[in-house]
Amino acid sequence: MVMDLWRKIEKKQFSRLYLLYGTESFLLNETKMKLLEHVLDEEEMDFNFASYDLEETPIETVIEDAETFPFMGEQRLLFLNNPVFLTAEKTKEKVEHNLAVLEAYLKEPAPYTILVFIAPYEKLDERKKMTKLLKKEAEVLEAKKLSEEDIKIWIRNKAASNGVQIDEEAIERLLILAGTNLMMISSEIDKLSLYAGDTKHIDLQTVESLTARSLEQNIFTLVEMVVKRDIEGALRIYYDLLKQNEEPIKILSILSGQFRLLYQVKELSRKGYGQQQIATTIKVHPYRVKLAAGQSRLFSDEELGRIMDLLADADYQMKTGGLKKEMIIEMFFFRLHQPIA
Repeated sequence: MVMDLWRKIEKKQFSRLYLLYGTESFLLNETKMKLLEHVLDEEEMDFNFASYDLEETPIETVIEDAETFPFMGEQRLLFLNNPVFLTAEKTKEKVEHNLAVLEAYLKEPAPYTILVFIAPYEKLDERKKMTKLLKKEAEVLEAKKLSEEDIKIWIRNKAASNGVQIDEEAIERLLILAGTNLMMISSEIDKLSLYAGDTKHIDLQTVESLTARSLEQNIFTLVEMVVKRDIEGALRIYYDLLKQNEEPIKILSILSGQFRLLYQVKELSRKGYGQQQIATTIKVHPYRVKLAAGQSRLFSDEELGRIMDLLADADYQMKTGGLKKEMIIEMFFFRLHQPIA
């Protein structure tokens, strides 16, 4: 688990080889930053750190560097980005790699060098000899979307590293307001921690007051208003978004996406899919599925179908002209008031 790996790095329990792969760029970058912070002192960076792009640099060059003794320090740290020989994906590879040289090194790595392979690919090619060898010899981190529970643990740890405690209900609200984007959550926790000051405590009210709402989150709240049949509240949020210079066509697109999610979750739930299966099928985070499942239960099939028709009609009008774009979404909300024929 990523938190376990980070704890080892913070305790300076380093491996000679690391393999970081996956598409959650925040986790990849955070792990790289932790290695930079804990492996080398600032004055050693110029002499004992290097970063290579393996789409442009042959592996033999990197291994030669890895086998060079550190200068003015005890260790060298090398980042090897885009190890194309580990994936079946099409890449921009411009060089040929002598993998026999790498294979020999992996079996007997230099005791003074930390080699970090950073593979921003969804999957590695498990059929390849090099993938199998590296997975066997290296400390491996798969940087994938964290589960809801793992995100909560990560939030607690992130707050603790800032010297503050965060309430459970504050964590829940932060997830609703900031979503599951780790970069955004990290930024919000840093801000909330500064605000907490001497109290060293983040509560629900602090999160409510200070957390920035993304356009997507405002749309989520807008949908909540529709769920509660509070059309006036929905319009109020819509007018606020217009004051913030958000484009009506963008608002309509995200609004349509949110209701499409409710429709898909409701339909797949009826077919017996669990929340994790639904998340995998429609490629969204399980936490979003959990929230959508709660909202979708408050609509009948007929209501959701009608809303999808109204949104499709609004999209058509938006693209063909006629009414002012701002008025088209207003009309959508007013038509929600009308009973189903």
